[in-house]
Amino acid sequence: MTEENKMDRRFFMATIAGGMLAACTTLPKKGKVPFAKIHTSPNDRLNIAGIGIGGMGGSNLKACESENIVALCDVDSKYAAKTFARYPQAKRYTDFRVMLEKQDDIDAVIVATPDHTHAVIAMAAMQLGKHVYVQKPLTRTVYEARKLTETARKYKVATQMGNQGRSGEGIRLITEWIADGAIGDVHEVQTWTNRPIWPQGLKRPKKTPRIPKYLDWDLFLGPAPDRPYHPAYHPWNWRAWWDFGTGALGDMACHIVDPVFMALNLGYPTAVEASATPVNNESAPHASIVRYTFPARGSMPPVKLTWWDGGLMPPRPKELEPGRRMGDAGGGVIFIGSKGKLMCGCYARNPRLIPETKMKAYKRPEKTIPRVKVKHEMDWVLACKGERPACSNFDYSGPLTETVVMGNLAIRSGKPIEWDGEKMKVTNNVPEADALVNPPYRKGWKHI
Repeated sequence: MTEENKMDRRFFMATIAGGMLAACTTLPKKGKVPFAKIHTSPNDRLNIAGIGIGGMGGSNLKACESENIVALCDVDSKYAAKTFARYPQAKRYTDFRVMLEKQDDIDAVIVATPDHTHAVIAMAAMQLGKHVYVQKPLTRTVYEARKLTETARKYKVATQMGNQGRSGEGIRLITEWIADGAIGDVHEVQTWTNRPIWPQGLKRPKKTPRIPKYLDWDLFLGPAPDRPYHPAYHPWNWRAWWDFGTGALGDMACHIVDPVFMALNLGYPTAVEASATPVNNESAPHASIVRYTFPARGSMPPVKLTWWDGGLMPPRPKELEPGRRMGDAGGGVIFIGSKGKLMCGCYARNPRLIPETKMKAYKRPEKTIPRVKVKHEMDWVLACKGERPACSNFDYSGPLTETVVMGNLAIRSGKPIEWDGEKMKVTNNVPEADALVNPPYRKGWKHI
């Protein structure tokens, strides 16, 4: 690589990285907040509602306790009992639609329900001018992610997806080092996870036990097709079922692929193919390998990105010292460049050039990307108050989610997919995959 090309590449990547992060970490001038709709002054406390509060939603609310927790909503009063008890002053609801209709003092909403209801809840809140924090993956389908992104822009609300690594140090170091040319031109990336840690490859239960009194099963189903209640679906195993979740890929790729998406300035892939253990129409497979193809971006070459789950792992790099773990317990990433390799763990933790001798010899560049100095949830709270757009706002996390969940089109169809990202269209005549881009909702639920 000539010095001129090297400088051009560094300038391009630094410009892209800086542009992406300026939107999420730079304080705008007063009165010129492009994304956040201000309901309160920065000194006032935000009125926050939580929807889906039994699991991660409860953790998200804890991170926002400097604000007013004014409303709580969950379809399962038993699963949500601890969170209800933690905020006795908050009004309680079972149906989010009733909550949004009756309680007009809500400024912002945290959505941590199963994947299949993220879109309908976030859409309803944004259309009322409320800011939204939505757990990952942003949505269950490609179309839903696109619609939420467009709606957030339309209503100028502050948004954030719950991929907390996006607020961390590791993702910024990786972006800076790659922009610096630390491993040259990146043409291949390997990513993997320890998920699923729940049963997959399942068939629909035949038994139809009685619905518990503490659970509103109809509201749990939401826009998903009707099916009888069974404890195999709720409260933990819903991620395995296609009608409710997105499998291991949807659960963890929004975390693990995140630094790849940012550092390499990825957009929509042009093709994806997958191989997996037996796949059925009910549940995600035990294990899968998904291969994405991304085109060149400016001076950056085309990239092949491979995802591994279910205990499957990419080849071990020869540069990695004997006995040293690949990534960490949750998974990891290996960037493969023309001049070397860079490895990190889940959430972009502990990035290192490999082998370690190369890391120790590397002269790190200056830190040029602004850092997020608060928790991921509080980064969103500040955006709600107009201080800055959040670092994983839907302009970033929407396209990331689209890319992640479209991999399930290849898993479920069992066929290679050629993809027009702008049109959200399978272009190589795989109708069974195309039908999954924007499937219908259950009768009685308005499609977003």
